[in-house]
Amino acid sequence: MKIIAGLGNPGRQYEKTRHNMGFDTIDLLAGRSGVSLGSVKFNALYGTGTVEGEKVVLMKPLSYMNLSGGPIREMVSFYKADPKTELIVICDDIDLDPGRIRIRLQGSAGGHNGLKDIISMLGTDSFIRVRVGIGAKPAGWDLADYVLSRVPSDQTEVIAQAIEDAARAVEKIICDGPEAAMNEFNRKKLS
Repeated sequence: MKIIAGLGNPGRQYEKTRHNMGFDTIDLLAGRSGVSLGSVKFNALYGTGTVEGEKVVLMKPLSYMNLSGGPIREMVSFYKADPKTELIVICDDIDLDPGRIRIRLQGSAGGHNGLKDIISMLGTDSFIRVRVGIGAKPAGWDLADYVLSRVPSDQTEVIAQAIEDAARAVEKIICDGPEAAMNEFNRKKLS
């Protein structure tokens, strides 16, 4: 059993924004695996099914990005999951170029408030995360305005490929383990 949590903000006004890379990846995984995200529990939209033959819970916390930890902690507790091996969190990352992804097994929040809340609520920083690059904020921009802005048209293709890569990385983690996924996706260069 794996709990796969995509971070983002609920509501139409946040759709297709840089901060919703996790939500967009969960939507892609759900569509590919036939998992219906039609249930709500612990303030999260979720569905259960299988991805690559493994039973999964796909979830999108509805608590807004900075309070993602509560719903994830509740889901982990309910399913008696081990965060270190059975939780995968997908989120945006301003420290990665647009289109790049990076998989990590543990570590600090790196300034990401959603990850910071998850670490605080779980009491550990040992969980798998798939970070999707959105690039650094331009000079003069407020960080919140940048991450909550929509992906510009000249980046939609590269961001769509990153979401595809993030979904494939999750599938690879499930099939072959996180180290194999790290070897494949952390080194991938943009064409």
